[in-house]
Order: sequence, then C-alpha cells, then structure tokens
Amino acid sequence: MGAMTKYTPTSPQALVALVAERCLAVDGVVVAAIDAPEAAHPISFAGAVQSFLRERGRPCAVVSLHDFVRPASLRFEYGRDNELSYRTLWFDYEALRREVVQSIRVDRRWLPRLWDEDEDRSARCPQELAAGEQVILVTGPMLLGRDFGFDVTVQLHLSEGALRRHTPPSRQWTIAALLCHNAEITETPNLLVRYDHPAKPAVRDLP
Repeated sequence: MGAMTKYTPTSPQALVALVAERCLAVDGVVVAAIDAPEAAHPISFAGAVQSFLRERGRPCAVVSLHDFVRPASLRFEYGRDNELSYRTLWFDYEALRREVVQSIRVDRRWLPRLWDEDEDRSARCPQELAAGEQVILVTGPMLLGRDFGFDVTVQLHLSEGALRRHTPPSRQWTIAALLCHNAEITETPNLLVRYDHPAKPAVRDLP
C-alpha cells in the first residue's frame, strides 16, 4: 500500500458491482479470490457479489477458506495461537487448489466444503457440477501469493489499526500472521480495496 498509490472513493454498492463486472468480463468458468481477513467479513461481501451476479443470470457460488481447514490435530500441533501455524498449517490451501480451482477447470466439478471446522470432522459434502458460465468466489485470508491462478483477484485490505480494532480478542493472535503474509507477497490483486471503513471503501483498479 504505497504512499503514492491512487485510490478512488466508492460506495459499497458500487464496489460490489465493480467486482461483479470483473467476473462478468471473463467468459466461461471463473474462479475469483476475495482475499480478506475475518475482520473484513469477506463472506458477507462475497454474498452481495453473488446476488448481483445471479440477478444478471450468471450462476455463482461462494467457497469459504474456513471450510478448507486442516483437522484440529494439525492446526493446534504447536498450540492454539501459533502465528506460523496460522500461516502454514491452519488452512488446506492445496486441497482448495485441487478440489476447487483445478477440479472445476478440468472436470467442471468443485467441492463446496472439505472440513467442518466447528465439529472437526469431514464435511461429507459431495462435489457439485459447474454450470456453463459458473463463477466461484473463494473467500478467506492469505489467498494471494500462493500461485492459484485465479481469474480475478480482489483484496479487502485492512490497516494494522483496523485489524486490531475489528478482530475479536480471541483472534488477535492472528494479526501478526496476516501482516507478515501481506508484507512478503509480491502478487498484486486486480482490485485493491482500502476497507478500514466498509461503508466508505476506496479502490485501486488494475488490469
């Protein structure tokens, strides 16, 4: 988030439309990332984009990274609040790549959920068949920088101060991991959104 970077103020509704239009501009199956910490409520935002797309006749589904977590025995191997574990062990990014991103492109099927985080067991969810112009919105933290090859990438960026204000006390330990990951990645999203104040976002739109 460089000091010289120009951002354009927008409204929540216009931001939803902008993300949807990016997806509509891609023919065939689209897999889009909405990279955001939990404090930004990316599932709610993705749901608004999903509604926008469906109203325009484009089939759309939302996949949450929290439905692709690893079993608790692996997540908590080094403790329940280990920053490195949150970055590297908590989420099964490879399963997401295999069962969603690659599967929908190769077999035209995708797995909506892999693991039930609350019950700590398999979600026992069958694969779903993709429609002809299916859009999948993948939401969750630290998606960028992992070579997924998403068709559209959006980052809802929160400053450190906003992260600390909006992250529940029980999850404050995740902030160091989020900041470290963002500092290390070189991938630039198509839409980089200043999201400290969701009612007043500002966006940098890239090709």
